[in-house]
Amino acid sequence: MHDDRRITEERLDRFVRERILPAIYGRAIPLQLSSWDAPGEPVPAAEALRQVYAQQEPGAPWGKAWSTKWLRLQGEVPEDWGMAESTTVEIIVDLGFNSEVPGFQCEGTAWRSDGSIIKAISPRNYHVPLKLLGGGHSVDFYVEAAANPDVAQGWSFAPTPLGDKATSGEEPQYRLGRIAIAEMNETVWELNQDVWTLSGLMHELPIEMPRRHEILRALERMLDVMDPDDVAGTAAAGRAELTQVLSRPAYASAHELLATGHAHIDSAWLWPVRETIRKCARTFSNVVALMDEDPDFVFSCSSAQQMAWMKEFFPELFVRIREKVKAGQFVPVGGMWVESDTNMPGGEAMARQFVEGKSFFLNEFDIECQEAWLPDSFGYSGAIPQIVKEAGSRWFLTQKISWNKVNRMPHHTFAWEGIDGTRLFTHFPPVDTYNAELHGRELAHAERNYRDHGRGTMSLVPFGYGDGGGGPTREMVAAAHRTADLEGSPKVRMGTAKDFFMKAEAEYTKLPVWVGEMYLEMHRGTYTSQAKTKRGNRRSEHLLREAELWCATAAVRLGGAYAYPAGELKRLWRLVLLQQFHDILPGSSIAWVHQDAERNYEAIARDLEAIISHAAQALVGEGVQQFLLNAAPHQRNGVPALGAAEATEPGPGVTVDELEDGYVLDNGIIRAVLNHDGLLTSLVDHASGRDAIAPGHTGNLLELFRDTPNEWDAWDIEEFYRRNVTPLTQADALDVERSPSAVVVVVKRKVGASTISQRLTLDAGAASLGISTTVDWQEREKMLKIAFPLDVRADRSASETQFGHVFRPTHTNTSWEAAKFEICAHRWIHVAEPGYGVAVSNSSSYGHDVTRAVRADGGTTTTVRTSLLRSARFPDPEADRGEHTLELSIRPGAAIADAVEEGYRTNLQPRFITGGRPVEPLLSVTNPAIVVEAVKLAEDGSGDVIVRLYESLGERSTGILSANFECSDVIATDLLERPAEAPGVTVEKGSDAKLVLRPFQLVTLRLIR
Repeated sequence: MHDDRRITEERLDRFVRERILPAIYGRAIPLQLSSWDAPGEPVPAAEALRQVYAQQEPGAPWGKAWSTKWLRLQGEVPEDWGMAESTTVEIIVDLGFNSEVPGFQCEGTAWRSDGSIIKAISPRNYHVPLKLLGGGHSVDFYVEAAANPDVAQGWSFAPTPLGDKATSGEEPQYRLGRIAIAEMNETVWELNQDVWTLSGLMHELPIEMPRRHEILRALERMLDVMDPDDVAGTAAAGRAELTQVLSRPAYASAHELLATGHAHIDSAWLWPVRETIRKCARTFSNVVALMDEDPDFVFSCSSAQQMAWMKEFFPELFVRIREKVKAGQFVPVGGMWVESDTNMPGGEAMARQFVEGKSFFLNEFDIECQEAWLPDSFGYSGAIPQIVKEAGSRWFLTQKISWNKVNRMPHHTFAWEGIDGTRLFTHFPPVDTYNAELHGRELAHAERNYRDHGRGTMSLVPFGYGDGGGGPTREMVAAAHRTADLEGSPKVRMGTAKDFFMKAEAEYTKLPVWVGEMYLEMHRGTYTSQAKTKRGNRRSEHLLREAELWCATAAVRLGGAYAYPAGELKRLWRLVLLQQFHDILPGSSIAWVHQDAERNYEAIARDLEAIISHAAQALVGEGVQQFLLNAAPHQRNGVPALGAAEATEPGPGVTVDELEDGYVLDNGIIRAVLNHDGLLTSLVDHASGRDAIAPGHTGNLLELFRDTPNEWDAWDIEEFYRRNVTPLTQADALDVERSPSAVVVVVKRKVGASTISQRLTLDAGAASLGISTTVDWQEREKMLKIAFPLDVRADRSASETQFGHVFRPTHTNTSWEAAKFEICAHRWIHVAEPGYGVAVSNSSSYGHDVTRAVRADGGTTTTVRTSLLRSARFPDPEADRGEHTLELSIRPGAAIADAVEEGYRTNLQPRFITGGRPVEPLLSVTNPAIVVEAVKLAEDGSGDVIVRLYESLGERSTGILSANFECSDVIATDLLERPAEAPGVTVEKGSDAKLVLRPFQLVTLRLIR
């Protein structure tokens, strides 16, 4: 038989493009348009609907970037339209779409005149069924058109001014397209879905398979029976030719795909938060409308924050969502406040993502999410399994690891073991996207790509337009129905994430295990980009710690004389949690987003400082004594952890001696030698007598690197950045400041258009050298790091993560190790050989790298670098330009316990207050290895004290927690403060709990008042 396969396929493509698609809508008449332009930011519908609308010219340009135009659409539907069999009437609204980038351009929301939402208008979902307008033949409704600019611009990663309202310009971004009443032929539409599904499947089947040719010939017969001049009249005959191939059942062994509707809406990214709120309303109104049409359709929706926005700003839509939740179609998933970054949020913040998210879903919908849902975060901390389990959840889903540039994850369904030994049932959908359309190409890829065949038989597919929203469409739902049982295709079944996890967990019992973090081999620059956002996050986390501690202490100590500000603390926590979204905290958003974040952090700091001041003053009362408030979990200057008292003198002062080439600073604990360029040539702790700085090297070395990633500028650092480095070895000026309690060496440098001023401080009684670096940063496509070459043979580094730390090799034996050339650490990083180590702590940095080299003398130099600043040009061309202050400390002769203490010391600056009485800590722990991370009052308003603590050293640790107030019992709870099993926790008596904790174990205790 002659092979005319390609000829037939080309014939099919053209017939669909030129005949079927244009025939979906037959008769059409334009609508009468009028409009009103919102003068600034978006306004509520109630306000917009009462404005005076002027005549709007069809096809006119409209919308400067980020503006909003309200359109009124009016007209009459001819009496005979929609009367014929298989026809219906819809309104088509084209705002000037580019159909290739849904979610990244103009969008609209259709509104009834009573202020209720109809549905969204978007590039691939631009129809409004007449029946949704309330019946009758009159058309009169409104479209809120948002002129969101296409910041991505084809993903060229070119700098653009569009991400900042101040620079985005006045030029119209779009031109109105076809806006009309149209008669839709449902048979032609159904035919198009048949062809789309079969053609997609056919192209994925091997040429030698009979099934591929069977589909081809059926499509050919369809083409033969249809009249290109009368597609509507012959569409039914065309469908009849496809009936047989569409009805053939799937193979018995076909992979099963559970398809759940989804719309991964970034809570901010290439648009500001204010636009995300409208994106959510558009998407969710689409979803609810789709549910009304198809009771089988199920939608998985994460992020309690987005639901909270709907409740606040779109209450009518929220009521409809709640009804669909009750019906089991609109399904909350994830249980987090937002889909946060998981690398950089602190332990308590990560816990609060689940506390706030799960509590919201429980309170509003009476649903407890059992899965953590993080398809798009940029790597996953090894602490997550324990946090998820402690929140009362049991499953985890991610997608982003498919972006790895070098190594492929060996499993799609597996047990993920966290740093404390907790194992979590985890799924990584082999479809490799969270924005699936259920095209044959995607379904076939999911089946081929699945790495657990023979052990598991199913995987999950989240389908729907995401990132910028939009969600599932009726075309996707039609594809799901057609592929439910179709020969050659995986079996597609619509359902919930819970449906998938329950069945997958039951069938796949002997899971492979992945231990530790799931490091993403991309987007490593997000540990450093937008330094002010990162500083705001770190500062906010610690201010919240202080505020809750002192407020709880005041509430217990003062009783009714002090009211615990639970509502205000919750509001501030939620605002901080929002900023931890995986495109805000990572620094990968437009300028507008980060300007908002910085304003939010300023407001958070102002409000928390007031709360702390009020609580602390109430605690110490009136008087003239000066007290040190010690919110750290370790004793400081004679003041007990979590209490307030007069600080003791730090000990002998600091001496400074001038050498021929520098200065020697000595406080009797450590001795630091600096040359005249401000470089650290020696750092010795007197206890060991050992020099931490490698021979022939200098620490405090600022290094300027070329930073030109191949793509994803604010996100990525490429390994080749290391090949172009300029060490900043010369100082422009150096000065020494002396005081009885400290010596400060001030060093000034200039590089390019930037100026750098450093203050190297040795305090009396300190075991570390403090380094404060202030930079007026004016570079572009450069990265600034600070290096400490250490005389330590370390085969691994330890980096703080949530409730513990993670070890990473310093060598590059394998491709997995080589790929980790930039790593994330929280407050400290530590390198050591047996018996000796060095800790480097920071107050706002997250990116680090650790390299090693063997010297000619046989010793090993392990170099720790902290990444200070970057200057990417996309999506924010002015990223990080301006003044920054970044605090570090380096502590020689440090064990892990010293690193933990140093991390808190660097991030909790001394806070003094004048009053009349000291403050006894609410509680004490006998072993400093057991670290108290949070002290607060219970969420239920009972007045009970909640304590969150963890084992910090990575070893079995024992101790006693004692309540220093009238306490009737101590109860172990989960993160949501519900009674739970806590291995190793026993109550000795009413106010004491004996703790025998495994490495990194996280424990929450309720102290009953």
